[in-house]
Amino acid sequence: MNLTNRIYSIDVFRGITVAAMILVNNPGSWEHVYPPLLHAHWNGCTPTDLIFPFFLFIVGVSIHIAYEPRRDQGLTKEALRKILKRALIIFLLGIALTWYTIPVSNMFNAERLASMRIPGVLQRISLVFLVSAILYLTTNWLQQIRIAIAILLGYYVIMNFVPVPDTGHASLEPSDNLGAWLDRLIFGRHLWASSKTWDPEGLLSTLPAVATGILGMLTGKLFTTKAEAHQKLVWLFFTGAMLIFAGLAWGLAFPINKALWTSSYVLYAAGIAMQMLAVLHWLIDVQGFRSWSQPFVYYGTNAIFVFVASGFLAKTMGRIRFTTGEGREQSVWGWLFENGYGWMEPTFASFAFALTLVLVFLVILRAMYNRKIFIKV
Repeated sequence: MNLTNRIYSIDVFRGITVAAMILVNNPGSWEHVYPPLLHAHWNGCTPTDLIFPFFLFIVGVSIHIAYEPRRDQGLTKEALRKILKRALIIFLLGIALTWYTIPVSNMFNAERLASMRIPGVLQRISLVFLVSAILYLTTNWLQQIRIAIAILLGYYVIMNFVPVPDTGHASLEPSDNLGAWLDRLIFGRHLWASSKTWDPEGLLSTLPAVATGILGMLTGKLFTTKAEAHQKLVWLFFTGAMLIFAGLAWGLAFPINKALWTSSYVLYAAGIAMQMLAVLHWLIDVQGFRSWSQPFVYYGTNAIFVFVASGFLAKTMGRIRFTTGEGREQSVWGWLFENGYGWMEPTFASFAFALTLVLVFLVILRAMYNRKIFIKV
């Protein structure tokens, strides 16, 4: 889809999501962060917990828009090759980001590589894209609804009633649930460094994440029907409200939880995403209020690039260290935060530092957009 016939509200939604990702991932200091910009400790959902499912949701919407013109051809060898290639590139970018966190002296150390994390955000995006795109080209929308329902119900049963081999009973606790057990079995030591016993982007919880992608595809279908704009908006709002209500109700039995990507969390997050997309569609595509949203279009049209680039930049500033005049060892990141923002209230300073990074990339992305540089994978 070229720039003349893009649906701008989708780019804006994607751009808001990616900008928010960069904002919450890069505080000046993790010791000083506003609570809404942190993930829930376990059960529950903060605004930050909505960012990742929003991205997977818009991946699903984009799959429908990108593949709908060739849907009648089905899953051809060429289509499968392109899907596999894109998924592999995104997955390897995620691995590269993780590898880049290893100190230079240990980047090729066998012992250190033996515990390097394999799951991750980009890795999950790649898997959800892979499965969702294949499903889109091999099933119709009714079958997709059935598959999503089967995934969410099946995941609920598996997590709540299947005994975990290590304990002999089902559990939803961080290290004791079936997903954590499966991750330890498959990945061994290649798990999230903060836990080493479970991973928030683990293998089993990627299954309901696929359902998030499917709900995005179904929304894309609804979004691009030939119905009148007001009819689409009513359906988007109504369906979103029903999903939010269903997620909250299901959450009484299967708590809303990002790390487990619970079925209730899938419905709740998708419902909010659907309503947010409806608002953006009404403001931008229907009413024509576009000027305010242009910065997010810059972000939305180079989403994967800016996510990866911001990750590499942050890690580079964190790993370059030097000795200050006072004899302290300090990273470039720490020095910039301390000397550029140290005069502010600590929590606001931490937020302002992250916001500065968002603005720096905005300047870069604007230049890329004006030169029609769109880096796709």
